[in-house]
Order: sequence, then C-alpha cells, then structure tokens
Amino acid sequence: MNAFTDLIGIEHPIVQGPFGGGLSTVELLATVSDGGGLGSFGAHVLHGSAIIELVAACRARTSRPFNINLWVPQSGQPTDLSSEDMNRLRPFYAELGAEPPHEIAVPDYAEQLAAVLEAAPPVASFVMGIPDAGFLAAARERGIVTMGTATTVDEAVAVEAAGMDAVVASGSDAGGHRGAFLRPINESLVGTFSLIPQVARAVSIPVVAAGGIADTRGIAAAMLLGADAVQIGTGFLATEQSGASAVHRARLRSAEARTTVLTRLFSGRTARGIANRFTREMAEFEAAVPGYPAQNALMAPIRTAAAQRGDAELLNLWSGQSAALAGSTDAREYLAALTADADFCGGRHGSER
Repeated sequence: MNAFTDLIGIEHPIVQGPFGGGLSTVELLATVSDGGGLGSFGAHVLHGSAIIELVAACRARTSRPFNINLWVPQSGQPTDLSSEDMNRLRPFYAELGAEPPHEIAVPDYAEQLAAVLEAAPPVASFVMGIPDAGFLAAARERGIVTMGTATTVDEAVAVEAAGMDAVVASGSDAGGHRGAFLRPINESLVGTFSLIPQVARAVSIPVVAAGGIADTRGIAAAMLLGADAVQIGTGFLATEQSGASAVHRARLRSAEARTTVLTRLFSGRTARGIANRFTREMAEFEAAVPGYPAQNALMAPIRTAAAQRGDAELLNLWSGQSAALAGSTDAREYLAALTADADFCGGRHGSER
C-alpha cells in the first residue's frame, strides 16, 4: 500500500487509462477494478444523462472503485463546419461510402459536471485543464476523489494548487490525445521518465506516471523515479475487453506499432497514434485542419466507416510508444501478470525528492 492506493482504496497502484470515442467499455473498467486496480472510462463524448447511466452500469458491474474521465473545454474551439475543410476530405467520404456531417454535436460541459456530482463515481479524472473550484469543492463534499492530468511540471503544480487529490504525469510517450493546457503542445512534450522525477519533487499529492509504460519493467522504473502509481493505456487498449476494433487491436500487436506519429488530423487536437496511409497522405494539412470539435465531427463518418470495413489505413489507431511491450490479450491475465511480477517497492518513498 502507498499514498495512491490508500487514497483510492485499491490493492495495486495500476490505473487503466481512460479511452474516449467509444474505446472504453464497462467490461474493461470492471475487469481492472475487480482485479485490484483502478478501471477507467473516458466519458467526454457523453451527455449528462448518459454519464449518470454509465456510473450506474459501472456500479452494477463492480463494487470496487472506478474512474470516470472528462475533457476540460479549451478556449477558441470552432463551432462551424466550413466547405473548404469538408472538401479536403471528400475523396475519403467517397471511398468509404460515408456521408459528410451536417453539424457539430458536443455535450454541454456544465451538464457533464453536474451529472458527475449527481452520480458521484468514486474517482473523477480530467485532462486538458482543471475543473473550476466550485466543482472541486462539491466533489470533495460528495467523497469523489479527483485527479488532474499534467504534461509538464508547471501543470502538475497547478493541479495541486487547485486542490485536486492526485496528478497523472503524462509523458509524450503516451498514446491518444495530449492534455497540455498551460503552454502549446510543442512546448509541452516531455518524455515520461524525464517528467516523473520532476513532478514527484514539485508536488506533495500522489503522482501517477503515464506514457510508454506497458510491462513490469516500466512500472518498476516509474516507481523508482518517484511515482506512486502508473497509468497504462495502450496495453489495456490491446485487450479483448476494450472497445477498440479488431483491426485496431491487431495493429497494436504488429510491427507497424513501432512507428507512431503526433497528429491533429483525426480530431483537431494533437494525439499519438500508429502512422498509416491517412496520416501520410494528409500530412501536409496538419496545420490547416480546424481544431476540435470541428475536425472531430468531419472525421467521425470516416472513422466509423473505416472501423466497420476493417480498414486500418484510414482509422485513428491511437497508441503509445511501447505497444510492443503489451502482454496478454485478456485484461485479467494482463493485470495479473503486471501485479504478480512488478516490484512496487520504492517509488517516491525510496527516491530523492
């Protein structure tokens, strides 16, 4: 037991990374939580009523702590779809037989926060910013543990100063969307094993290391550098219990996963995924595509059709840089191997602060 496991009330200092866009499942969340870790669900695309239903479904499936994750909106988000941006993608719509979108549909953030307070999941985590003080105070009153994601030391300090209970130190090795919120992303790309010891020295709240950790060696290294726990995303995304398509899971376990790219092409926000035909053919438009949620809406039909067709070359293949180190395709077996072999001693308690 350590500061993080005591805070959450779990046996093992392992957090399953939350996945958005339909990649999270209640089954995976419950499998990890029942195994003594902290299962997570990325709920940023859900409306308030759906979040309440989700938390109820999680409680029906597991009696152990679990985590619901949300995105904090960022300023300047585009709200309209332009014909120029749509025309850029028309060849892909035509190839997949997909219809372009007609509008942007984004859940109301205030409604999401209200739903979290009403449903009161054991843990609520946030990326791309810090929820307001009123929400954090209300969450504390309801016994909800809050975690903020930081990509830099300054962001970690801000998370602690806001009164959040733990910080996820997310290195640039991590798959999926980058969560930078104080500085531009190109100034916030710190490798996991450079970030962890600096964050551990800068804050007193529990530190969860994330990014490029997929096996027991990564866990041991993170703990030695000062982390209280680790968050593993790609390793769990590659299991059968995740919501990833079969072709996505297969690509995570292929040689192609050795090559990842940071790209805005799929959602309008920078994210790390496996390079494929789409990221290569559209690379020249990285700076031209609109921000989230406009680009996300424009790409939704393409992502959906590509997944249905099993076309990995036109799909957002989110992946961290250690996909090749992932273990069993069964989440129970994967978690059991991590917890049976990992050395959880040391960490910040045995490292220089």
